[in-house]
Amino acid sequence: MSLVLAAPRRVLPALSGAVVVTGLALSAWHAYDPTTWLLETVWALVGLPLVVLTWRRFPLTGLLCGLLAIHALVLALGGHYTYARVPLGDWARDAFGLDRNPYDRFGHLMQGFVPAILVRELLSRTSPLRGSRWLAPLTVCACLAFSALFEMFEWAAAVIGGQAADAFLATQGDVWDTQWDMFCALIGATVSVLVLGRLHDRQLAALDR
Repeated sequence: MSLVLAAPRRVLPALSGAVVVTGLALSAWHAYDPTTWLLETVWALVGLPLVVLTWRRFPLTGLLCGLLAIHALVLALGGHYTYARVPLGDWARDAFGLDRNPYDRFGHLMQGFVPAILVRELLSRTSPLRGSRWLAPLTVCACLAFSALFEMFEWAAAVIGGQAADAFLATQGDVWDTQWDMFCALIGATVSVLVLGRLHDRQLAALDR
């Protein structure tokens, strides 16, 4: 039985890693703007080696592995086209009569949705918060703090790069874009904790066996 349970634990991380590497390589090929691609995908470029290097000591749940891979692909797609030019977002804008390409909003929803499980897993396994009523609100607060930090990162890029950073900012003329981005991350983190919390707890318990 232990071998049967162990197999998916070995296969899923390897499969997720292969998907991420392939997605990043394809997105880098003829990217709209190489600098924007690097800025958008740097989290995946740093995160993947970190997960690999720490895997033996700190393996992740299957849920978190899958979510991180999906998030990396979202970043790769946004990096390839820039968020304001993703074709899927253009289709959604035209189909639903929106005033902007919504892929950036989706990206910031994911910026809350996926890190929420990452933060939840780290807190559950490295602090006394596992099972505590404070776990959920502190997880959401951490994700909102990261979103605010990312907006400062964008601000710094704008100051340093000037108009060259426009593709990275993807404000699309919205003066409230920063606030919308943080709000989307807040919604994503809240939904993630509420919807995936029980499944995550079961996988955390299985990881301890």
